[in-house]
Parts: sequence; structure tokens; C-alpha cells
Amino acid sequence: MAKGITVTEHILAKQKEQPEATGAFTALLAELTVAAKIIGQKVNKANLTEDLGVVGSEGVDEEHFQRLAEFANATIVNRVSHIGHLWCMASKKEADLIAIPPKYEKGDYILVFDPLGGITNIDVHIDVGTVFSILRKVNTGDMSVMTNVLQPGRDQVAAGYFIYGSSTMMVYTTGSGVHGFTLEPRIGEFLLSHEDIRIAEKGKTYSVNEGNYYFWDDKVQDIVEYFKTPDIKTGRPYTLRYTGSFVADFHRNLLKGGIHMYPADAKDPLKPHGKLMLMCEVNPLAFVVEQAGGAASTGTERVLDIKPGHLHQRVPVFIGSPADVGLAEEIIQGKR
Repeated sequence: MAKGITVTEHILAKQKEQPEATGAFTALLAELTVAAKIIGQKVNKANLTEDLGVVGSEGVDEEHFQRLAEFANATIVNRVSHIGHLWCMASKKEADLIAIPPKYEKGDYILVFDPLGGITNIDVHIDVGTVFSILRKVNTGDMSVMTNVLQPGRDQVAAGYFIYGSSTMMVYTTGSGVHGFTLEPRIGEFLLSHEDIRIAEKGKTYSVNEGNYYFWDDKVQDIVEYFKTPDIKTGRPYTLRYTGSFVADFHRNLLKGGIHMYPADAKDPLKPHGKLMLMCEVNPLAFVVEQAGGAASTGTERVLDIKPGHLHQRVPVFIGSPADVGLAEEIIQGKR
């Protein structure tokens, strides 16, 4: 497609390729882009407003971050609730499912999202982002059972993220390639800037919080030592690039190649299963990276094959360039 077309035009063109499409899915994605524009403006002004206190002050604390995350959460819920195409929603910020208000019609889609990931970095101007996953309802059971929501990631019909930084960008897939759109603020539209994104087979960077090194088991430590050990033949050592914002690190690796790792902190009783949430953080980006030719694994199994046990399940993850993820799997499984 022509570079510079709007994301709406792109979505509509993809819809025409699927005769069974009703337009419901298209409308949902369109509303998400509107929500992202609103959130992006708020994020860009955060250091200049009451959201994060006075710039340079010592008053930036969890309460301020919480307020901004709640704004992002409410913005998404309010934008998509009324369109009549959602059956329910689930958010990282909510303990339970989010019901569609009775005054609105329900549809067949389920939206799962992280409203503002990496938010504790916002006061130092590191990119933050919104991650989303779209599923299709599979039966008509009671919503409280969560049967329709707890689907493996391979059943996603779409997934993506919005990243807010030096520019605001949307990256998404509907299962047929990955495409990126950059917000042009002068016209208020997301324009196609990265068509058919493909991740490099092998990267040159690794992203991991090495501050947790002594909480990892020996095999995870071996993975990090492998990437740090010089070897001209294999292009090592890799360069460490870690910001603490999953979306930011993932986005860089998607475009330039590399691996992001958040392993289980086996020796930490507070995070024995890792930190990242399967449904609202890991699954969406795993779907994106696989569609771009990459891989996502827990070290022992493909992320997208996991059947969620509960809404906020946490999993270890190794995600990025396929050769790098494969190497991590080999070490963890004792094949190397």
C-alpha cells in the first residue's frame, strides 16, 4: 500500500480482503486510535501539568503515576464501550472483567489491554505505551465464568500497541503481517510509516533487568553470560539495552533485532513466575512478533500456546529475533 495512507484507510482496505468482515472489527480499531490520541496528548503534557507535580520536584510518586494510568484506562473504556461490538473488556488495571453498560448493545469481541505500560519511567521521558489484544467470543456462557476470555494467544484476531515518545506510533497485526503508523500531529492522523515490518533473524542487543541476576536460576544466568561473552564469529558481545519499559524495549528490538527477556525470578518469593502478565502484556506482543517473523517463548513452550489459568497470570518471557529466542530455549532446556 502507499506509504502515508491513514490507519483507517489501511484497516478498511484489509477489511475488503475479507468478504465475511462486518465492519465491527474495523470500528473497534478506529476507536482505539482515537483513545490513543487522547492518551498521547496527556502523556506528552504530563511533566508540565499537575499529573506529575512540578517538573524537577521530589513530589513524583506512585499516586501521580496511578492517576495517569487511571486516566488512560478510563479513556479506553469510554471510547469503546458504546460502539456495540464488544462483549466485555479486561484491563491490567482492573481485578475483574469490565462489563459493557446495559444501555449499550453487545457484540462478539473481547478487548484485553494494558492502558499505560512503563508508566514509572514517564517522568524521565522514557517511552511508555498502550498494549491491546482482541479476541472473539467463542460461546454464550455467563461472563463471570471467563470461558470466553481465557483463550490462548494463538486465538487472538488482532493485537498491537501504541507507543508514546518522541512521536506517537501504532503497530498492529490482524494475523497477516505487521504494520506501523506514526501520528502526524498537524492533521491528527496515524499515517503508514512502516509497512510489513520484519524482525531480524538475529539481533545485536539484549534487554533484561540485570539487577535481578542473583534471583535467576543458573540456566538463565548462563543465557545472559552467553550474550555478554565476546566471540567475533557469532557477533558477540551483544549490547545491553534495557529501559524498564516493556513496550519501548520490544519496539526497538522489533525494528532493529534483538531479544527482550523477563525470566522467572526463581529465588525471589515475590516473583517466582516472572513479572509480565500473559493476557494483557505478553500475548499481544507475542502475536505481533510472530507475525513479523520473530518468536516468543517461556523458555520451555511457545507463549501463544499457553491456556491461561486466570486473568492476571504472569509468565516468564523471551521474545524477539528467532535465533536469539531459540538460543535461550536451548540453554534453558539443556540442549546447549
